[in-house]
Amino acid sequence: MLQKNRPCFVVVQLLFATLLAPLLLVAGPVEYPPLSVDMEAVQLSRQVYYVKGVPGIPSENEGFISNAGFIVGRDGVVVFDALGTPSLAWRLLQIIRQVTDKPVLKVVVSHYHADHIYGLQVFREAGAEIVAPKGAFEYIDSTAAAERLQERRDSLSPWVNEHTRLIRPDRIIEQDTSIDLGDMVLQLRYLGAAHSDGDLSMLVEPDGVLFFGDLLFEGRLPFVGDADSRRWLSILEDMQSMQVAALVPGHGPVARHPSELIKQTRDYLVYLRKVMGVAVEEMTEFAEAYEAADWSRYQQLPAFQAANRRNAYQVYLSMEQESMGRE
Repeated sequence: MLQKNRPCFVVVQLLFATLLAPLLLVAGPVEYPPLSVDMEAVQLSRQVYYVKGVPGIPSENEGFISNAGFIVGRDGVVVFDALGTPSLAWRLLQIIRQVTDKPVLKVVVSHYHADHIYGLQVFREAGAEIVAPKGAFEYIDSTAAAERLQERRDSLSPWVNEHTRLIRPDRIIEQDTSIDLGDMVLQLRYLGAAHSDGDLSMLVEPDGVLFFGDLLFEGRLPFVGDADSRRWLSILEDMQSMQVAALVPGHGPVARHPSELIKQTRDYLVYLRKVMGVAVEEMTEFAEAYEAADWSRYQQLPAFQAANRRNAYQVYLSMEQESMGRE
């Protein structure tokens, strides 16, 4: 009896699928509220692209304040960072699809901060492996991560909402390694805990394009947060002699002359440590030291009002620990 009815059942299945398919196409993007911001891919070399956010505080520009990139290799696509909302990541995925129909194999995450990771769920759903530096789980499992997500659901609604979730990486990097895409190699360098609980850079060979995440800021005040500023400066010092064709920071435009970009972030960190270091040595209260410092070189930069005082206070506290021999 079942065998006799099977052709009719198959016809019903096909009819249902035909009717449902347009609804699924319409319903799919509903999870990702539409954006009004512009996003376009800038081609840095034959196979390397990046999208540039507008430097500012996280709640500005519908969350599009950070950079991301993608590399189109013979075997597939690798994305670097996933932007600050699922909607932004969805837009990035559509841009990738305009360039190539090759599968997105991996997303390499420079570090686990909100403006670089909230788009990961889009790429996970597209089948990509998430690759992140050691330290990612420390962030994901922290109270700060949960509080940040709730704050962004308020400040970046509707683009960050109740459907936005933290994505755990599939693979953790804690030493230098590489990804072979057949006709090019991506060199991943584990940089340790500097700007975040764990930082990672990616050099595209042979193109010579270096993605460096938030260890470099251009066009806005760096975000120090809970960074190890001493370690961060050490990494920047090591970079001074590097020769690359293009350097992509976590925020701001790409640099064709990396030494100039490195200098901007480096000089800010040096000044923070100098002013706060003197305050700690002379046992000056933070508020007094902060008010006495000359911030005129940085006051016109986007995010100064939102970040500078917190940056200075974090460096003050960390230098107190350094002065007592604590790491």
